[in-house]
This record gives sequence, structure tokens and C-alpha cells, in this order.
Amino acid sequence: MLIYKSVQTPVYTFKTIVYLCAMFFKQLLKAALFACAVLFIAVLSHKGAHAQSASAGRPDDSASSFRFKTIVIDAGHGGKDPGAHGAYSNEKTVALSISKKLRDAINDQLPGVNVVMTRSTDQFIELHRRANIANEAKANLFISIHCNSSPQRVGTRRGVLLLLYGFHRKQEQLEAIRENASIYQEKDYQKKYNGYGEDAAVNAIVLAAFQQRYRKQSVRFGDLLNTEFKETDGRASGGVIEQGVLVLQQSGMPGLLIETGYINNPDDEEYLNSAAGQNEIVQSIIRAIKKYKASIGS
Repeated sequence: MLIYKSVQTPVYTFKTIVYLCAMFFKQLLKAALFACAVLFIAVLSHKGAHAQSASAGRPDDSASSFRFKTIVIDAGHGGKDPGAHGAYSNEKTVALSISKKLRDAINDQLPGVNVVMTRSTDQFIELHRRANIANEAKANLFISIHCNSSPQRVGTRRGVLLLLYGFHRKQEQLEAIRENASIYQEKDYQKKYNGYGEDAAVNAIVLAAFQQRYRKQSVRFGDLLNTEFKETDGRASGGVIEQGVLVLQQSGMPGLLIETGYINNPDDEEYLNSAAGQNEIVQSIIRAIKKYKASIGS
């Protein structure tokens, strides 16, 4: 026997209707922002392809239109922000030491290339200011030097990890969160990084549109450097991965964040603090820069 139950039509209050309308328009806004970002990236790609096509018949002009002139070296953390720490050293000190050696090596081995440091002393530089320094210098490459750390007090992970800006997957978010944690030591960070962490999907799409233009160059440099670390130096490597790292996101040029080793791994900490280890890291970066520079015709 079939039993029929009466179905009551739901009654919506005025407050409920207003709420539903607000949610609808919020989703509509997200879709519009997504569409605008996709359109913006498409326009940039089209302009790049058009410019390349237009200059194809003018080899002299194309050869002289671009010069690899400036590299910005960003020593991670600093001042009140020590970064990660090992048994006897911290990230900010190691990063600065490697960065200074890299600066000197570029000056010696890459004549004609100017080096700009985001910091040369133990001082706290806000993330947005680091990116601004690179943008104001009209840099051709942004290199951020860091040390990694694993969750264990005494880490077992070792080796390098190379980060470029991109849409990070869930299992990779921890690394981005750790590197972005510096913003919480900045005054008025909510205003400077408006919306960070509130609506990650929309913000990542909109803010990534400009940086997406440089993704291929960043990947190319990352792959070259990863090969140097692995095949020339024989170091363990986590490879080149994409992360939502703010200092890379806000830099208008190809860029890479280099995790030079796990500072809470005893072997890596000894390597990172030794002159031989730091020089080996620097020479790997120099070789990669030379190959990258040659690959873009400069």
C-alpha cells in the first residue's frame, strides 16, 4: 500500500532571502574575477607571442632589445625574524652568509651584471619591501636564499628544495605557510597583504595573473639549478615545486626561492655553516645563472 505524505513548501523569511541573495552575488563576483584573470593572462600571452613574431625578421633588434643586467639576491628573514634554527645556528645568519658569497661570485664571474641585495646586514625587511626592491631595480632575476626545516626537532630530511610561485597543492601548503609566516611580524600586515588567507582561491587567481607571465622562465632557471645541485654536487633534492610564496608572488620578474638545506638535520647544518658547503652552493647557482642567461640569448 502506498502512503502519501504531504510536502510542505518551505517558507523563507526576509532575512533568509537577503542572505541567499548575498551568497549568490558573492559567488557571481568570484566567477567574474576568475574570468577577468584568465582573460588578462590570455592577453599577456597574446602580446608576448605578437611581439616575438614581429621581431622575428629583425635579428639585430631582437638581440639588442634585451640585456640581462640585474639580479636581486634576497637573504631570507633577518633581524627579529630568525627563521628556522638548528642545533647551533639559525636561518637568517646562514642565508645572509650565502647571499654575500653569491653577490661576490656574480661580481667576479658575471661582468656587466649588477647585483642588488634586499639586505646586507642582520635587519628585518618586510616581504612586500623585498619585492619592491626587486621591482624598483627592474631586475631580470630574483633569487631568495633560505634554509629548510622539517617538523621533527632533529630532522632526517636533507638536501635542497626549489620553490617558484604557483598554485600550490594541499600537501605542499606547509612550506608556503612557513615562508610566509614572516608577514605576521610586520606592523599592519593585514593592510599590506589585504585578503591574504581569507579567500585563497580568488586571491591566488587575481594576484597570480601578473606573475604567471614569468612562470616559464622561473621553471627553466629552477630546472637548470636543480640539475647542478643533483648531478654536479650530488645533493639530495626535493625538486622544483610551485608554492604560494608571497615574496615571489609580488615580484615582477622570473624568481626562485632556494631552500639550501635542512638546518635541523645535523649533517645539513654542518654543510650549510661550512665555507666549503656555502661555496659549493654558490658555484651551483652561478653555473645555473650562466646557462639560464645563455638560454635567453643574453
